[in-house]
Amino acid sequence: MNRFTKIIALLCVATAFTACSKDEDPIVVVPPSDGSTLTLNGLAGTEAGTSAGNSVFVDFSTDKQSAVARASWDLGFYSGSDFRVILNHTMGETAIALNKTDLNAVTAADTTTLATAGTLALGQGAGFFANLDPVDGTATTYLAGTVIAAVSATDADNKVYIVNRGTTGLIPATENRGWQKIRVLRSGNGYTLQYAKINETTFKTITITKDAAYNFKYVSFVTGAVNVEPEKAAWDIQWTMATYKANAATPYTYSDFVITNFIGGVTAAEVLTTTAAYADFKEANLSSVTFLGTRDAIGSNWRVTSPAPAGVKTDRYYVVKDGVGNVYKLRFVSFTSTDGGVRGKPVIEYKLVKKA
Repeated sequence: MNRFTKIIALLCVATAFTACSKDEDPIVVVPPSDGSTLTLNGLAGTEAGTSAGNSVFVDFSTDKQSAVARASWDLGFYSGSDFRVILNHTMGETAIALNKTDLNAVTAADTTTLATAGTLALGQGAGFFANLDPVDGTATTYLAGTVIAAVSATDADNKVYIVNRGTTGLIPATENRGWQKIRVLRSGNGYTLQYAKINETTFKTITITKDAAYNFKYVSFVTGAVNVEPEKAAWDIQWTMATYKANAATPYTYSDFVITNFIGGVTAAEVLTTTAAYADFKEANLSSVTFLGTRDAIGSNWRVTSPAPAGVKTDRYYVVKDGVGNVYKLRFVSFTSTDGGVRGKPVIEYKLVKKA
């Protein structure tokens, strides 16, 4: 065998080995986290913790948190099969439909009665819930109950809405964010948003394309399309200021509310320490747990603010099942100075109970 022939033979062997090696490369599956302790970054700046400027999304299986300014968005556009639009509940946004379909035909005069009557102001009694997106319920009931009706394929059926953008909630610098007029149409498998300030005679238009990787795609009236929540498979709970209820008759926006990724299939259950201590809760205990797929499965039940002293409720913790079936136990460690924490930067601890 001459030198040239040897070189060719060696190249053939190397090529064959490389191809075989490539074909047999194993698929690397990253196991879910065994658990961790995180301090959530709820503070956007120097604001009071009671009005923390960030919403914080947490993914237990990767030990990741992502903080997003609550004021960074106004509307969320559902990426599922239905055509639904949600309001920014973290800012106390409200809305009402008009019997008009021409955005330019809506003027400040259309808001006069609404402003005088306080129709779009929070805290006006049980009837006021009609101007809010649902504050509880399952994914099905939540999406079916949005203030903005399902967007029709028939343009003429889609009304103009007036939106009260709420307040900054950054005490003491609370600021009303103004009113907007909007109309939403379908655009293929997506949406077209028309929007303008109440006194403007022309409007802006933006197209929103559904993305199956996300629960919602978001838009700001100020900056246009924005990124808010992570992909639906990449978060489990959201800590935030949220619109809920002070009692059965009064809608109310307050901090430290925890929402499960109920649209993305995450469920949760509350466990009292009289049933099993947090340290003792294991996979065998899951048979006695009833998971809930509701927006407020955790809510604010984990802490108390009044009567004093404020602090984490130490008689309970939570069990959370993520979208693929991993189960974690979760407890809140601190959230205010009276329990050793910092308001706006709650500390959570979680531990894997069962791997999917």
